[in-house]
Amino acid sequence: MNDWSLDLFSHDPWWLIILKAVFALVFLLVMTLFTIWYERRVVAFMQHRKGPNMNGPFGLLQSLADGMKLMFKEDFTPKNAEKVVFMLAPFVMAIPAVTVFCVIPMAGLVPLPGGMSTPLQVTDLPVSVLFIVALASIGVYGIVLAGWSGGSTYSLLGAVRSSAQVISYEIAMGLALVGVFLYAGSLSTSEIVAAQAVPNFEIFGMRFPMWYCLMLIPSFVIYLISMVGETNRAPFDLPEAEGELVGGFHTEYSSMRFAMFFMAEYMNMITVSAVATTLFLGGWHAPLPFNLIPGLDQGWWGLLWFTIKVLGFLFIFIWLRGSLPRMRYDQFMSFGWKYLIPIALVWLMAVAAFRMGNREGWFSTPAFWVVAAVILIVLIVFAFVGGKEDKSPVETVPDGPFDAFAGGFPVPPQGNQQLPELADVLVGEGEATETTTPRRAARPMPAPDRATSDQTTREEQS
Repeated sequence: MNDWSLDLFSHDPWWLIILKAVFALVFLLVMTLFTIWYERRVVAFMQHRKGPNMNGPFGLLQSLADGMKLMFKEDFTPKNAEKVVFMLAPFVMAIPAVTVFCVIPMAGLVPLPGGMSTPLQVTDLPVSVLFIVALASIGVYGIVLAGWSGGSTYSLLGAVRSSAQVISYEIAMGLALVGVFLYAGSLSTSEIVAAQAVPNFEIFGMRFPMWYCLMLIPSFVIYLISMVGETNRAPFDLPEAEGELVGGFHTEYSSMRFAMFFMAEYMNMITVSAVATTLFLGGWHAPLPFNLIPGLDQGWWGLLWFTIKVLGFLFIFIWLRGSLPRMRYDQFMSFGWKYLIPIALVWLMAVAAFRMGNREGWFSTPAFWVVAAVILIVLIVFAFVGGKEDKSPVETVPDGPFDAFAGGFPVPPQGNQQLPELADVLVGEGEATETTTPRRAARPMPAPDRATSDQTTREEQS
C-alpha cells in the first residue's frame, strides 16, 4: 500500500460518489439498528436475562419495531420552548455523525461491475482527522441547543454538563491523536491506514505490520477513555443522568424527535469506534494471521474486517455500561483535567523526543542512556516517596451529653452522639444502656402569681 495516495479519489464519476455516499449512509443506519439490539442482548446476557427475542429472528427487528412505535407517538412542544431551535436541535446532533463517515475508509480498492475499481470511501482530505475533530465539536451544539430551547431547568443543566464534558475530554483526545500524526506523517485517514500496513516489525527474520494501538499504547488508552466521555455514555452519561436530571437535555422531547436523539447517540458510538479502528487498529486491514493469506486482505474482505473491529469497540461501550456505576460530576471533571490531560501531554513530549532521537541518532550515544536512567530513577523515587504526610490534627467528638446549641447555633449530632429527646425513642426504655444519654428532665412550670390568680377568679365570677 505504499502507492496509496489521495489521487485515487479524483477519478470517480459523480454517480459513483453519490452511490458511495448512499452506501455509507445505509451502512451507518443498519449498524445503528444492529447496535441497539446488540447492546440490549449483551447487557441481558451479563444480567442473566434473554433480552429482545420476539420481533424477527433472535429479536433482530426489535429496534425497528421500537422506532415505528415512536413514530406514531404524540409529538408535543413545551409552551415556553423556542420552537424553531427546539425542532432543529436533534438534526444538529445527528448530521455531524453521518458526515464524519464520509472520510472513513471502510475498505480498500473494491471491484465493481464493468471492470471498475474504487476505494470504499466517499472522499478523503489532507486534513481528514482535523475535519473529524471539528465535526465532533459541532455535534455538542445540538445538545446545547436542545437543553436551552426546551425551557426546562433539567434540560439546561444537562446541556451545560455536556458542553463542559466535551471541552474537558476533547483536549485529551486531540493530544492522543498527535502521536498518530507523528508516526504516520499525515492527517489523511486513508494514508494513516496505509502507513499501518507497512511491515516495520521484525521477528524471527520476518517482518510484520505494527498497528498504532501497540506502538502508542498510552495514546490508545487515552483515546478510549475520551471517546466514552465524548459520546456521553456510561459511566460518563452525566448530561442525561436520570437520577438527577430526569432525562437531561432531551427531557422535553417525545415521538420522533426523541428517537433522533436516541439514534444520534448510537451513531456517535459507531463513528468514534470507526475512527479508533482507522487510527489505531489498522483500519480495514486483516489482523494476523489472516493478512498472510492471499486475498483476505483485499477487496470486499476489508469491509468485513472493518465491521468486526468496530463491533469490538462497541462491545467495550456495552461492557462499561453493564459493569461500572455512574461517576460523580466532580470526580469526572477532576479525572479529565488532573489526570488525562497531563498524562497525554507528557506522553506526547515523550513520543516527540523519541522520534527526534531516532532520527538524529541519539540512542547510539552513552550520554543519552545515562540521562534517561537518571530521569527514570527520579520519577520512580518521586512516585514512591513524593507527597507530604498530612499531620493536621484530627477533630475528635467530645464525650458527654450532647447540646445542639453549645456553639450558639444548632448543629446535628456527630458520631455516636444522640439527641437527649430521642434517646428513648431510638433505643427504648427497656434497652437503654450506660452509654445512652439520659432523657433531658422536663422543666417545671412556674407557679402562677397570687394576685393574677385572684383577679382572674373575680373576672370569671362577674
